[in-house]
Amino acid sequence: MNKKQAIYRSQILVKLITKHNHLYFVLDEPQISDGQFDQLMNELKSLESSYPKIVESSSPTQRIGAASLDKFSQVDHEIPMLSLGNVFNEHEFTSWYKKTIQNLLTSDNNLMCELKYDGLAVSLLYENGIFVKGATRGDGARGENVTLNLKTIKSIPLTLLNEAPSILEVRGEVFISKSGFLELNQKRELKGIPTYANPRNTAAGSIRQLNSKITASRPLDIFIYGTGKTNATSLPFTHFDRLEYLKTLGFKINPNNFIAADITSAIDYYKKWLTEKQSLDYDCDGIVFKINSIAQQAQLGHVSREPKWAIAFKFPSEQAVTKLLNIDINVGRSGKINPFAILEPVSIGGVTIKQATLHNDDYIKSKDLQIGDWVLIERAGEVIPQVIQSYPNRRTGTETQFHMPSYCPSCHKKIKKSPNESALYCINNNCPAQKQRAIEYFVSKPAMNIDGMGAKITASLIDNGLLNDVADIYFLKKDQLKTLEKFGDKRTDKLLNAIINSKEQPFYRVITSLGIPNVGSEVAEILSSHIKNIDALLYKEYEEIIKIPSIGPKIAANIKKYFADNKNILIIEKLKIAGLNMESIKPDNETNLFLKDMHFVITGKLLTYSRDEAENLIKQYGGSHNSSISNKTNFLIAGENGGSKLTIANNLNIPIISEEKFKIMLATENS
Repeated sequence: MNKKQAIYRSQILVKLITKHNHLYFVLDEPQISDGQFDQLMNELKSLESSYPKIVESSSPTQRIGAASLDKFSQVDHEIPMLSLGNVFNEHEFTSWYKKTIQNLLTSDNNLMCELKYDGLAVSLLYENGIFVKGATRGDGARGENVTLNLKTIKSIPLTLLNEAPSILEVRGEVFISKSGFLELNQKRELKGIPTYANPRNTAAGSIRQLNSKITASRPLDIFIYGTGKTNATSLPFTHFDRLEYLKTLGFKINPNNFIAADITSAIDYYKKWLTEKQSLDYDCDGIVFKINSIAQQAQLGHVSREPKWAIAFKFPSEQAVTKLLNIDINVGRSGKINPFAILEPVSIGGVTIKQATLHNDDYIKSKDLQIGDWVLIERAGEVIPQVIQSYPNRRTGTETQFHMPSYCPSCHKKIKKSPNESALYCINNNCPAQKQRAIEYFVSKPAMNIDGMGAKITASLIDNGLLNDVADIYFLKKDQLKTLEKFGDKRTDKLLNAIINSKEQPFYRVITSLGIPNVGSEVAEILSSHIKNIDALLYKEYEEIIKIPSIGPKIAANIKKYFADNKNILIIEKLKIAGLNMESIKPDNETNLFLKDMHFVITGKLLTYSRDEAENLIKQYGGSHNSSISNKTNFLIAGENGGSKLTIANNLNIPIISEEKFKIMLATENS
C-alpha cells in the first residue's frame, strides 16, 4: 500500500471508528463486536505507524495519552462559564420562579429540567467539526488548557458526526460513574495503594493530571449541558432543542432531561428523582432548572457570576454533625499505619455511621481535629464516610490533641515514615496485625474466596496459635476448629469444605492471594497468561518480567523482592503441598466460548455461586461482566433481593434470568 492509498484507507477507518465509538460510548447501541472494533483500531494504528505523517490530531488513536506536561497553559473564556445559585426547599424554589417570570413579557415559561450530576465543568471547542481545545471552568473567566486529557474520554467526539458551525463551543460535566469508581478503587486496593474518597474529586483530579496517560486509565465520562461561543447564524431557539441538535453531532446528552410546563410539574420532577436517584449510576445532588427559551435567557441575563435564568434545587445533604470520640489506629497488611475516627453514632441517608477514614497524620492536621471535637461527617460518593471539618468554636477545653504513635500498636516495634509519602509504616515482618491482614486478604473474595473465614475467626485462629501464615489454613484439623467458641460440627464442616473448595481456584487467584504489592487480580491474570507455573515466576529475572505486557519496573521489582524472602518461599512450598493450583491452564481451542460478545450484569445474592465464581464462568466461556446495565447488556442474572437494576432492565427490555436458568444455559451449551 502506497502513501496515497494509506491516506484514503485511514480516512475511511477514522470515520468507521468514530461512528462505532459513538454507538458504543454515547448511545449504548453497539453494532459490531469488541473484537471487530479492535481490528479496525489495530489496522489504523498499523497504517499510522507505517506513515506517521498521515496522523491527524482528531484520529481515534490519539486518545491513549501524550507526553507529560510541565504545567497547564491558561484559556480565556470569551463567554464566561457561570456558576449556579442554589435553593434548598420548595419555598425558595417557588420564590425564585415567581421572581424570574415577573421579569419576562410572555406567559410561555417552560422550564428545562436537568439532573445535577456531580463532576467537573469543562469547555470543548470545535473548529470545522474537529475538537481543538478543551479547558476547565477555572474561575469562570479563565481556566486551564486540558485538551490532551479530555481527548482520552471516549464519549467526547474528536470529530463531529454531521455538518456543524465552523466554530462551536459546548460545555459539559466530566464525571465518573459509581460502578466505574468502585471498580477503580477495587483495583487500587488489590494493588495495595490508597483508594480514592469520592467520584467527584477523582474526576476533577484526573482531568488535572499533567500526564494524560494517567487520565486515560481512569473511567471518565461526560454529559454535555449547553453551548458557548459559536459563529452559527441559526441554532434552535430553545435550550431543550439545542441539546437535541448537539446530540445529532455526536455529543452525549443526559437522557433524563425533561420539559416542565409549569412549576407544579417541575416540583414533581424534583420529587421523582429525590426518591429514584439511587437507581442512577452516577452521583446526583439536585435538579437544575432553566428557562427553556434562549431569548428569555438573554433577556434575564446574569448577576455577578450566576445566571438569573437558572437555579440548582439541591437534594438534602448527605452530611451530619457528630462528636469525635477517639482516634484509633489500624495496621494494614503492608504495615501502613492508618488512623481512623471513632464517632458518636449518627444516621446519614439511613445508614448509621460509627467510624470514618482519616487517611494520615497530615489529613488530621489539615482539618485541625482534636479528640472530643464536634465534626462534620459526609458519606462521600454515598459510600465512604469521612470527616470534612471540625468546629473549633464549640470546644469546651476538654478536647485533646492526637499524636501519631512512635511504635506499632500491635507488635510495639518502632515505626518509620516512608521516604516517598506522608504515611508511617511498621517494618516488622512478624507483626501480628500484618499477619492477620495478610490472611484476611488471602481468604477474601478477589483472592481465594474462602467463605465463612471472616476477621473474627481469623483473629481467633491466630490467637489460639493455629495460624502462623496463610498456608496453615490448609492444614487445619476438625478437632482444632472445634476448640473455637461457637464451632460445632456443622460450622466446622462448612468451613473445612470451603477451604477444600478453594483449592480449585484458578492460578491467577493464587498469585493474587500472595499479596505482592501492586499485584492485584488484573496483574495476576496477565502474569498467569504469560508463565507456565509458580516456579517459572519465581525464577524469572527482572529483565524478563518487565518484558511481559503491562508489567512495569515497579511491579517487576516488587515480584523479585517478594520471592527473595525465604519466608515467602516456604509459604509457597506449603501451598504446593496443600494442593493449590500452581499452574496456568490455557485452553487448546475456543470451541467452548459460546458466550462470546455477550454482556452480563448480576444483581442480588446468588445461592449456588459466589459473585466472583459467576463472573469467572462468564469470562471462561467468552462473555463479559459489567457492573451497570446499559443497552449493550444481553442478560441480567437476578439473585435474591435484586435492587434497582431489575427496574432498569425492565425499562430497557433486557432479558432477566434466574441463577437456575443461568446454570441451565451453561449446562446446555456444554452438553
